[in-house]
Amino acid sequence: MSSLLVDDIGELVTNSPGNGPLGIRRDAAVLIEEGRVAWVGPSAYAPAADRRIDAGGAAVLPGFVDSHAHLVFAGDRSAEFAARMAGQPYTGGGIRTTVGATRAATDNELRATVRRLRGEALRQGTTTMEIKSGYGLTVADEARSLRIAAESSSETTFLGAHVVPTEYADRPDDYVGLVCGPMLAAAAPYAKWIDVFCERGAFDVDHARAILACGQAAGLGVRLHANQLGPGPGVQLGVELGAASVDHCTHLSDADIDALADTAHSDGSGTRTVATLLPGAEFSTRSPYPDARRLLDAGVTVALATDCNPGSSYTSSMPFCVALAVREMRMTPAEAVWAATAGGARALRRDDIGVLTPGARADLIVLDAPSYLHLAYRPGVPLIRQVLLNGVPQ
Repeated sequence: MSSLLVDDIGELVTNSPGNGPLGIRRDAAVLIEEGRVAWVGPSAYAPAADRRIDAGGAAVLPGFVDSHAHLVFAGDRSAEFAARMAGQPYTGGGIRTTVGATRAATDNELRATVRRLRGEALRQGTTTMEIKSGYGLTVADEARSLRIAAESSSETTFLGAHVVPTEYADRPDDYVGLVCGPMLAAAAPYAKWIDVFCERGAFDVDHARAILACGQAAGLGVRLHANQLGPGPGVQLGVELGAASVDHCTHLSDADIDALADTAHSDGSGTRTVATLLPGAEFSTRSPYPDARRLLDAGVTVALATDCNPGSSYTSSMPFCVALAVREMRMTPAEAVWAATAGGARALRRDDIGVLTPGARADLIVLDAPSYLHLAYRPGVPLIRQVLLNGVPQ
C-alpha cells in the first residue's frame, strides 16, 4: 500500500471540531493512504511514508467544494455582460440564448467546454464540483447534458426546469408535464439531484413543487434556485421539501431565515437545508449581495459556490468568491473558507470531502501563502501552489 506524507505544514485547516471554526493545527502533517487521509498530527511525530511533499511552512486546506455550477453549454454572452455593465438590468432572459447554442453544439463541443472549465477550477483548488444541466430543455438534450456532466463529476443535477423554452412559451403546463415525464425519465439515470429555477420569469411555486416532487419520487435529491431576483416563495418551498440546499438567497425575509434556521440538527451541527450563496452572480449582474451575516447569526449553515455559467457568473474561481464574501457579504475570512469547503460539502450532503480528518478523501490544496487569510487578503492573486485529488498531485 503506497503512502504519501505532506509535512512541514505551517497552518493546516482541518475543519474538524475544536481549535476554532477551522480546526487549525500548526506545524502539522497529513498522511495519505489509498486516496484517504490516514493520519493528521504534528510534523515532528509524522509516521514514515513512501513519498513526501514538503509544504515548506505554507498553509494547507481541504480542496474547495463548488456545489453550484452550470458547465454544460455552448456559445458566448460577453455582449450581454457588457450591456449590464452599461446599465441594463439582469432578468435571466439570456438563458434562452445559451439554450439555442447548446442545442446546436455537438457532444464533443459540449464535452470540451466541461473539461476546460473543470480543469480551470481544479487549478484554482476546486476538487469537487457539482454540474447542472439546464441549457438543453429537450428530452434528448437534457439527457446528453447530464451524460456528459457525469463524465467529470458524480455530483450531477437535472435542471430541465431552468426556464420555459421558447417553443412552450404559451404552454408552460405542457412543459412542466414534459419535465416531470419523459425528460425526467431520460435524465434520472445520469443525475443525483433535481433543481428548479423558482423565480419570476421562470417557474412559479406550484410548478416548482410539482417538478421537485416528481424528482424525489424518482430518487433524486432536491436543490433549488430561489430568491435571487426578488422576494418569493422559493426558500419556504425548499424547506418544505427538505432540500439539501437553497441557492442564491439574495432577497430573504425574516420568515425565510427563520424557516431555514428551523431545519437545524438537534446536535447543533448546523441546518439540514443549507443556504448556498453565489457572490459571483451579484458581481456579474451588479445586483445587491446576499447578507450572509443575517443567515450566520441565525444559525443557518452557509455554503459558497461559483454559479459558473456563461451569462450571470462566468467564473470558476472559488478564491474569488471567498474574497467577495468577505468584502461584500459580511463574512469573516474563517467563515468564508469554511463555507467554500465544509459548507459546500454540507450542501451536497457529503461528510467525506471539505475536511481533512482521518477517513476523509485526500483532497487538499497547498497555498503559496502562510495562512488561509491570504485568500481574502490578496484577492486576484494565484495562491494555489499545488492540488491533490484523491491523494494524487494534479
